[in-house]
Amino acid sequence: MTTTATGNVPPPAGAGEAGGTGGTGKSGPGARRSARRRPRLPGRLGRGALPYLFLLPALVLELLIHLTPMVVGVVMSFRELTRLYIHNWGEAPWSGLDNYRVAVDFDGPLGESLLHSFLVTCLFTVVSVGLSWLLGTAAAVLMQDRFRGRGLLRALFLTPYALPVYAAVITWAFVLQRDNGMLNHIVHDQLGLTDQPPFWLIGDNAFFSLVVISVWRNWPFAFLILTAALQNIPREVYEAAQIDGAGVWQQIRRITLPSVRPVNQVLVLVLFLWTFNDFNVPYLLFGKAAPDSADLISVHIYDSSFGTWNFGYGSAMSVLLLLFLLLVTAVYLVFTSRGRRAEDG
Repeated sequence: MTTTATGNVPPPAGAGEAGGTGGTGKSGPGARRSARRRPRLPGRLGRGALPYLFLLPALVLELLIHLTPMVVGVVMSFRELTRLYIHNWGEAPWSGLDNYRVAVDFDGPLGESLLHSFLVTCLFTVVSVGLSWLLGTAAAVLMQDRFRGRGLLRALFLTPYALPVYAAVITWAFVLQRDNGMLNHIVHDQLGLTDQPPFWLIGDNAFFSLVVISVWRNWPFAFLILTAALQNIPREVYEAAQIDGAGVWQQIRRITLPSVRPVNQVLVLVLFLWTFNDFNVPYLLFGKAAPDSADLISVHIYDSSFGTWNFGYGSAMSVLLLLFLLLVTAVYLVFTSRGRRAEDG
């Protein structure tokens, strides 16, 4: 008796395993659904390459928007790029490190003015960041307890951060005008605190005006970040501290500040970078010719580049500023990470 292809022929050995899901011995609808869910990439690409494909558009945009102009600026810093070669900067002769030597020659007029601008910017950044963090921390702590009108106050506190920078600074410029400004109208005309209307946008007062506007714009950001961080502290911790007899200041010192220390480390770094690089506020407030007391380095580099059309020298100062910020950031991250490891240990 012979058998045909459609007869009762026993399956060959291993056919059940091979007919399943790749030798696992499983078959049926569940195995087919499992196999259908697995993404298969063509060629040699495996599942490990899929996240990199998703990141590729962002990396390309980052390269085009940030890294490419940065590289071009570094190349420009090694050229004698003046107004004579602005129509085709590729023909500008190479100057080597001459632009950098002029920038760091603090005995010369250009180097001396750059050093003065750098010191003013450092002082402005320390004062502005310190006051912004202090006000933001105080407001965040005070807004933790529930009371009537808390939501309205939080919204009012965030108003300076929500306003467009151009509208806010231009409004401040009108407020600080000597003859028609609202501040002099109150201080001099109404209260009679001064013999004559003071100048707020020139002289030494320009520095304090710049600090006030910077703090007014930045402290709501600190308030917002710290308010979110304080939500993660359980209320039971404060209740236990009150039972143990801890006062308000002891609770802030022993509970609040240690709990938000990681957030504060990032917050201070972000505020430092924003404030040190701030260009919009001083430029809109003073224009191209900022007073010596408020000559921030961002406006100084802009004026050296576009005022004298010496883009090679301006690019060299920008590169030096970038290196300084990278150095400060690296040192800050090293010290904060060491402090965090010491606490964990």
